[in-house]
Amino acid sequence: MTITYSCIANGRAVLAELALTGGSYQEAAATVLRLVLLRAEPKTIMQMGSFVYHTLFIDGITYLCATDNALDTITPSAFLKNVSDTFLRNPLMSQEHFSPSNAVAADFQQVLGKYMMKYNKNQGDSSISTLRSQVTDVKNIMSKNIDEILETEERLNVFTDRNDDLQTTAKESQKTRKILRRVWWKHFRKIIVITV
Repeated sequence: MTITYSCIANGRAVLAELALTGGSYQEAAATVLRLVLLRAEPKTIMQMGSFVYHTLFIDGITYLCATDNALDTITPSAFLKNVSDTFLRNPLMSQEHFSPSNAVAADFQQVLGKYMMKYNKNQGDSSISTLRSQVTDVKNIMSKNIDEILETEERLNVFTDRNDDLQTTAKESQKTRKILRRVWWKHFRKIIVITV
């Protein structure tokens, strides 16, 4: 997984951006920024073209990065968290002072580059942590599925028990009806014999 593009935006206005490789990220990033503003969700992941766009939305500021792999979500999340922490710690980066024409935007490109290189360099460690995360996710899903199967089995057992009870009651009811018919015929015969 490689982080190839990152940007910080206030609304749709890109405040700082950096692309490590050539490509047309701006058009896709603009689309992603629009969707993030519409949804207003803290974190989103979107596939556009051959890149996966990860976003972190905090207080009207969107932190965005593009990766070439959809499987790793931990590394981009950590990258965006570090970038947002750095951005929010710097008093010059506040929304009142920060504008696209500000010279600080150029300086923050260096910060983006530093973090991108750091997270791209640690790919070996992140792939292991990604695998561990995926194994944990699969384990949690399997545990949940097993719990659901056990609950379903319990409900089926209750249903089967009720069905057995109903069948037993039905058989007893049939026996009772047969006995009542025999008694009725005996009384009917006695009445006919007495009448004759």
